[in-house]
Amino acid sequence: MNQTAINVIAISVFLMTLSTLLGPLINLSPTIPALTMVAFLGIASLDNFSFQGKVGTIVLDWLARFSPEYKERIIYHEAGHFLVAHLSGIMVTGYTLSAWEAWKMGQPGQGGVILEDNEIAKQLEKGKIGVSMVERYCNIWMAGIAAENLVFKSAEGGGDDKANLNQFLTALGFEEKVLEQKQRFHLLQAKNLIQENWDIYQALVEAMRKGVEVEECKKIIPDSAPTTVTPQGKGCV
Repeated sequence: MNQTAINVIAISVFLMTLSTLLGPLINLSPTIPALTMVAFLGIASLDNFSFQGKVGTIVLDWLARFSPEYKERIIYHEAGHFLVAHLSGIMVTGYTLSAWEAWKMGQPGQGGVILEDNEIAKQLEKGKIGVSMVERYCNIWMAGIAAENLVFKSAEGGGDDKANLNQFLTALGFEEKVLEQKQRFHLLQAKNLIQENWDIYQALVEAMRKGVEVEECKKIIPDSAPTTVTPQGKGCV
């Protein structure tokens, strides 16, 4: 069962407990909270097995959007991915800032940056991926967390990003004991890229907040922007 379904169930249990405690005070039949919880659990199960948790993600994302900070975190997080991807030479073809937008574009999660992945796909077909390509994608995955840390001094998102990085490196043969070290390294790399281009990053955040089209967002980032990346090796993996 995915995390979204677990969250929905937790909310259901909370609401049932609350209604049970308040029921006698407002003359609420105990049958109503019980039936409500059964309905919630049924929806959560259907969503989990039939829609991979997407409906629950949309609902929870909608509820969370009553918090201004939540919305801001998503914008800054995704702008971090966008900036580092563009600076790394990986084309950004789109972005979403809500679970509903992501669902309409066939993307998972509460939002995301959509990348052109033809080049890495070609390398995967050949069975060899250049170290530079690995470094770039790892930096991109950690850029959202780096952005949140820079702006909010902590990161609430990025669980999926870490999981993607770990799965990618594991598939390439990296041992589990080095995964955390790689996370820290690429987090620092992404942080440096954002800091070196801080004014550009802030302008990109403002553009994405306004929902500016992706091609217009790209124009904010000049070709001469710093792109310092320190590779950890040479050749292919």
